Amino acid sequence: MEHGQSKQQVRSPGGADAATGPALACAAARARAFSIDGLELHGLEWPADGPPVLLLHGGAAHAHWFDPVVPALRGRYHLVSLDQRGHGLSGWPSPPAYRTEDFARDIAAVADRLGWERFALAGHSMGGHNAMAFAAWHPERVSQLVIIDSRPAHPPDRLHHLRERGYRPLRRHATAAAALESFRLLPRETIAQPGVLEHLARKGIIERDGAWLYRFDPACNGTRQPVDAWTLLDRISAPTLIIRGELSPILPREMAERMRGLIPRADMVEIAGSYHHVTLDVPDTLAGVLDRFLQQEVDRP
Repeated sequence: MEHGQSKQQVRSPGGADAATGPALACAAARARAFSIDGLELHGLEWPADGPPVLLLHGGAAHAHWFDPVVPALRGRYHLVSLDQRGHGLSGWPSPPAYRTEDFARDIAAVADRLGWERFALAGHSMGGHNAMAFAAWHPERVSQLVIIDSRPAHPPDRLHHLRERGYRPLRRHATAAAALESFRLLPRETIAQPGVLEHLARKGIIERDGAWLYRFDPACNGTRQPVDAWTLLDRISAPTLIIRGELSPILPREMAERMRGLIPRADMVEIAGSYHHVTLDVPDTLAGVLDRFLQQEVDRP
């Protein structure tokens, strides 16, 4: 894949391709635990003889965010979807440690535990930011990079708002039903099917001390220290695919084009009709895009 190729746009039939049975994908996964410097990280693994691919969810999300995407890829790739620190079933570092460098160190350690010397890395939103930084810092370890609707840096006002949210305590709900009812995406715009959203909500809550809470450390927002990855993009040597949702407010088209121009071996795909939550809005379309990109490198002589 050569730098400078024209942008592609992939059509999808609205939210119709979201019915991919995320609960079934989840049930077929192997639960994994990794102890990294005293912090326990968890993930979902779908073993296969194919190339290894590590999947990274966005902020305040969890490993199951990729459940709708997995069915179309399972068996062709060795997939691991990681609960990043402070998210899902993974531990909360004390004191809080949520620099991009901390997330990147986790990626390297998890890959080591899996025995992966080189692997493909695909991340959405916050996960995409962590992935692009890791690919720049450890180019020898990344065979392919997929950045899914993620920007290299947070504008100061957005980062300030993120940190403000981090000082709010988690909402406590008297019942699981109340916790599920309160589940909302951020940004809220989506064409994901209700069953997909319900699945994510159920996998994202836990009962603790007589109340139902979301599995997320607020300090991840309150103390987040993301790097300015704009300064890192030209250090990424892996073939890279930038994916944006056509209707996403997070990654404007002009920004995605600028990223494509700075990453030496990058291409860009825009998925029509999708908002920011591409993994939920159009999972089958996204899986097809991922498969074609990953397979190109496998087939390359």
